[in-house]
Amino acid sequence: MANGKVRITNWVQKKITDPLLAIIRRGAEPSQLAFSGALGITLGVFPICGVTVFLCGMAIALLGSFCHAPTVMLANFIATPIELSLVVPFLRFGELITGGSHFPLTSDALKKVLTGQASQEVILSVARAILGWLVASPFILGALYIVLLPCFKILVHKFSGVPSSPRKPLHPHSDVKAKVRDV
Repeated sequence: MANGKVRITNWVQKKITDPLLAIIRRGAEPSQLAFSGALGITLGVFPICGVTVFLCGMAIALLGSFCHAPTVMLANFIATPIELSLVVPFLRFGELITGGSHFPLTSDALKKVLTGQASQEVILSVARAILGWLVASPFILGALYIVLLPCFKILVHKFSGVPSSPRKPLHPHSDVKAKVRDV
């Protein structure tokens, strides 16, 4: 039992904590990190599995310097288990918005989707889940930004050894050159 706990702890350390600390130590602004994290999670809960990486890539390409690409991708990775748990709520929300009939979630429906024999009803339910996500995503993005901003301010203050403003020149080798000249 303890061996399994150690493995999970090591996995979380290697896949989440270490990359997050590396991102914070590079000196990005807390507001940019919060927006990027919120964007990565919001896109990461898109109700079609396997599409989120492409959505994040498109968002990074479109937003450019407004978002921090590693943070978007890390947040997308973290959101994967949440994505699977939100497919049904997005479907039900989409049904509520459209006034559509309640789609029965059965193993037969899943089998038809996986074998490519999806009926019009299954395709319509996927469209409703996407609609539910589209309506909810601005609220998810805003709420996550509000929650993540103070968190990143604290983390950047605590773990960043570099100035948090990109306007301040950052010359990491200037100290090294001065020390080498003195020797």
